[in-house]
Amino acid sequence: MSPSSYVVRVAEDPADREACFAVRKEVFVVEQGVPEDIEYDAYDADALHVVAVREDGLPFGAGRLLYGEVAAAKTGGEPGVGSLGRLAVLKAARGLGVGVALVRGIEDAARARGLTAVDLHAQTHALGFYERLGYVAYGPEFLDAGIAHRAMRRVL
Repeated sequence: MSPSSYVVRVAEDPADREACFAVRKEVFVVEQGVPEDIEYDAYDADALHVVAVREDGLPFGAGRLLYGEVAAAKTGGEPGVGSLGRLAVLKAARGLGVGVALVRGIEDAARARGLTAVDLHAQTHALGFYERLGYVAYGPEFLDAGIAHRAMRRVL
């Protein structure tokens, strides 16, 4: 699979959302051992989901953006800040730039909604990835689903 053989787009229908959930299940539940009952949450219903899909229709990357009131709990209540989360790329597609494309797609969606910054909770092993994309860590390390994380923000 070459980096030019996929598209990143906003999930527009139930099939797209199911594709996002399937990628998340493979990465977070199967690969990382996150309990399935905490992987999917009430935020999924109102979130903007982004999916990476190969030319043949196979989904292999996903992420979501929370914005407005639903993002407040994750961003300290700042109205212009969105929350990027649940970023996942299937193992076979890693190293092809898919994660970068998903993050940029989510940031574009945030800008289109008038947001001025994006926060995220990064697994500590991924801090360097997000730093290369302009995110800055803040606050102490914390556990989420038993995995060490740090909060990060990028001003758009």
